[in-house]
Amino acid sequence: MTEDIFQGYKGDALVILKKFNVRVWGKAEIDTTRGLFKGTVLPRSENDDDKHIVLKIDTGYNIGIDISTIKGIIETGYQKANYKIPEKEFPYSKLKPSVKLFGTGGTIASRLDYRTGAVIPAFSPGELYGAVPELADVCNINTEKLFAVFSENMGPVQYMTLAKAIGKEIANGIDGIMIGHGTDTLHHTAAALSFMVQNPPVPIILVGSQRSSDRPSSDAALNLIHASTAAAHGDIAEVMVCMFGPTSDEYGFLHRGTRVRKMHSSYRSTFRTIGDTPVATVTREGVVPIKKIYNPRRKDRNVKIMPFFNEKVTMLYYYPHIQPEIMTNLVDMGYKG
Repeated sequence: MTEDIFQGYKGDALVILKKFNVRVWGKAEIDTTRGLFKGTVLPRSENDDDKHIVLKIDTGYNIGIDISTIKGIIETGYQKANYKIPEKEFPYSKLKPSVKLFGTGGTIASRLDYRTGAVIPAFSPGELYGAVPELADVCNINTEKLFAVFSENMGPVQYMTLAKAIGKEIANGIDGIMIGHGTDTLHHTAAALSFMVQNPPVPIILVGSQRSSDRPSSDAALNLIHASTAAAHGDIAEVMVCMFGPTSDEYGFLHRGTRVRKMHSSYRSTFRTIGDTPVATVTREGVVPIKKIYNPRRKDRNVKIMPFFNEKVTMLYYYPHIQPEIMTNLVDMGYKG
């Protein structure tokens, strides 16, 4: 079997598929220690683990089957899907501002293949236009994939790489910047970039989605439309997070990168500004500031990029009768703060 029929599978999961001669998109009966499961084997994304096989069962739900529980697999049929978003040429216009979208690993935009139930990722300008055609009404978009990591694996190396890439795009004359990011640590990246990218002349918007595009309640497309509107047309030139405001589709909030926090695992309106109010609301029509004081958009290309990070800083919770050696040991280990 050739590798292209095991789309995205690797390591131990790939070994299992090869052992039982089963292909992605194959109809399969999987015998496990937990019972028999029937469905279609779906592709895996490039940054998924190698310990599960994803199966779309007859109810329409996708389930992950732990390979350690598998006793046998029989392929009962096969119908390959077109696992690619139809690209349409992005209609660039000299009259519209240009926005750069950096990818870090998450798929903020995607399209549902209704026959198989697979969620097909979109990232190139042509794929984005095919998935969210409204973006062409907002701005011109260019994309660059910097990483392919889970959001929990974002760290100082990625923060510094992003900061340098942002500085380069600002110098090249970009009108705004978006960063597609997984939501679990989106606020950590926003905080780090707020210190690494100081006094920017254009908006820098981090955006994600709480619910994937295979769900009717997905926030992915609207978050992307709101973020591109803020990046292209907004007057607030700061590092901000753009996510749902209320639980409805009414508007999004722009949160300062140093004030925002994720508060719930699945609410679409999970992101909150802590101890303050959001900077602005954003709709398809534009950005409406809530704050009277903010860093305004400028025409110059001046920005202070400080891609530095000291990892010798920790968080220590105080409690009654805390022992002093806890702190002195941290100091002895070289912690600066």
